[in-house]
Amino acid sequence: MSRHVAIVTDSTAYLPPPMMERHSITTVPLTVVLGDQALEEGTEISARSLALALQKRRPVTTSRPSPETFARTYRAIAENGATGIVSLHLSSELSGTHDAAVLAAKDAPVPVRVVDTGMVAMALGFCALAAGEAAEAGGSLDEAVAAAEKRAEGTSAYFYVDTLDYLRRGGRIGAAQALLGSALAVKPLLQLEGGRIEPLERVRTASRAIARLEEIVAERAGTAPVDIAVHHLAAPERATALAERLRDRVPGLADLHVSEVGAVIGAHTGPGLLGVVVSAR
Repeated sequence: MSRHVAIVTDSTAYLPPPMMERHSITTVPLTVVLGDQALEEGTEISARSLALALQKRRPVTTSRPSPETFARTYRAIAENGATGIVSLHLSSELSGTHDAAVLAAKDAPVPVRVVDTGMVAMALGFCALAAGEAAEAGGSLDEAVAAAEKRAEGTSAYFYVDTLDYLRRGGRIGAAQALLGSALAVKPLLQLEGGRIEPLERVRTASRAIARLEEIVAERAGTAPVDIAVHHLAAPERATALAERLRDRVPGLADLHVSEVGAVIGAHTGPGLLGVVVSAR
């Protein structure tokens, strides 16, 4: 290993593989349970397979990695020469992944700092990148954690979904909120707030909702240097078009990423998702 502090995250960060390799970031997969099959996100189930299953209304649930999975990961990293590990994970309000990592860290062979970023998707990914860059520069555990926490403070995430039904089924949004959205026949815009997915606005049509999402992101980005990630599930044309419009509208845009979310987030949002992460540099 080329540095002393290693970075671990989970599969919901949705970092591009070349980026993970460049910064030596290790990913621990969450699990998608499709019928009676438990499948690892990123290796055993694709976003496309997940979208098809949801469209057929097959039962889909998700589960955290086990503490033993984290323990094996930490041991392997220590054996490869790391003297410390920063383990960054999606919001504990959305998953028990952070708790599993904390349990494993207690018996790890090297110090492990487990961080609840309060984020998900590339909002989490940008935090992992910040920690990785700090570690590569020779930073300590504390310095890598501080870099990730600073990045989290300057990061926002917004989502458009075709329906709140999937979030309701997974317990990520209240049944009353989901029913209200259905009754009014509106298209919901959501945001990540306090580590939870919260309603932001309700708009009458899909086209107006996506236009409003674009406006919100442009306002949030301002003119300062920012990185942006556009996520989707089974909506590549929408995502690409939105990304290109943001490229024109955000003067401080540095890096722009467009990617399909994995099966874990997709299971809770459903096909048609558009998500945008804005992260200040």
